[in-house]
Amino acid sequence: MHIEQLKLTHYRNYEGLTLSFDNNVNVILGENAQGKTNVMESIYVLAMAKSHRTSNDKDLIQWNEEYAKIEGRVMKQHGALPLELVISKKGKKAKVNHLEQSKLSRYVGHMNVVMFAPEDLHLVKGSPQVRRRFIDMEIGQVSAVYLHDSSLYQKILLQRNHYLKQLQSRRQTDQTMLEVLTDQFVEMAARIVVRRFQYLKLLQEWAEPIHKGISRGLEALEVVYKPSVQVTAAHNQQEVENIFREKLESVRQREIERGVTLAGPHRDDLQFLVNGHDVQTFGSQGQQRTTALSIKLAEIELIHAEIGEYPILLLDDVLSELDDYRQSHLLNTIQGKVQTFVTTTSVEGIDHQTLNEATTFIVEDGVMKKTGGG
Repeated sequence: MHIEQLKLTHYRNYEGLTLSFDNNVNVILGENAQGKTNVMESIYVLAMAKSHRTSNDKDLIQWNEEYAKIEGRVMKQHGALPLELVISKKGKKAKVNHLEQSKLSRYVGHMNVVMFAPEDLHLVKGSPQVRRRFIDMEIGQVSAVYLHDSSLYQKILLQRNHYLKQLQSRRQTDQTMLEVLTDQFVEMAARIVVRRFQYLKLLQEWAEPIHKGISRGLEALEVVYKPSVQVTAAHNQQEVENIFREKLESVRQREIERGVTLAGPHRDDLQFLVNGHDVQTFGSQGQQRTTALSIKLAEIELIHAEIGEYPILLLDDVLSELDDYRQSHLLNTIQGKVQTFVTTTSVEGIDHQTLNEATTFIVEDGVMKKTGGG
């Protein structure tokens, strides 16, 4: 899978931009705040229908404009696939092969990307929210059902929290509605948790040998899912539902007092262990970076295993954050099999055949030009 052409209209600092890309490696050079990351972000948004940098879609629309449009021509095993996403103050409209999609969950997954940016190094040492977002975005790419379930779960969670706040303030006293919402909640929560266990087992299977390779055989990586209730991968969906129901029953009074749902996938976490030790707490910066890199490379292989095609890899200003050894390992791994986009202020000091043979673009003040390569 690779993106052959990208067209931006009123997107961030780009009034209009049309680019054709090499199907191997594309390097985007430029000083900071010139628009490198905006191009990278637009490819991510075209795939995921949301940004990795902001939760406010209005940020994507050029100043004083009504909408932003991203169009892409994606080449897949079965031929070319045109994608289009229009972002306006009213919401988003998505088209696949010129046909408008009724739901975004039917749009996401037609183009697969793996983003690796400096903030992804916080995957290990950042907050649980960062890791939950990572799980949801990655499973959502390969499972439209999970994307739909997650969206529904968030709506039910909002309704449940709203009703708990009404009970807390005594504007409501009848708990019948809470029980109805709890029934809906535990069903969706169980579906999400079961799918997360399945996905993270696969991620572990790919990440462990990759990590061992990067660490020269010295480290064993383990990915551990930490749900907010006492469930394991061995529990089926019905068992998980029962455990959730018991948990919520036991904390009902506390939930009403606090006006918030105290258990569910929105409170889960991930833990990364290297040689049995928690990398977040006990790992060196090098170990944390190796773990983040291993997880990203594992994502590439997992998506390939799930859909039969390699995703597009976006390396946003991350090479400068990695030492020579990890840089080489990353570039050797992707060489010749994954369409890759690299943003950087300079390629000096990165001596690798993959970058020497890349197609190069220069960005200056919202103008992007091809300067060399394919």
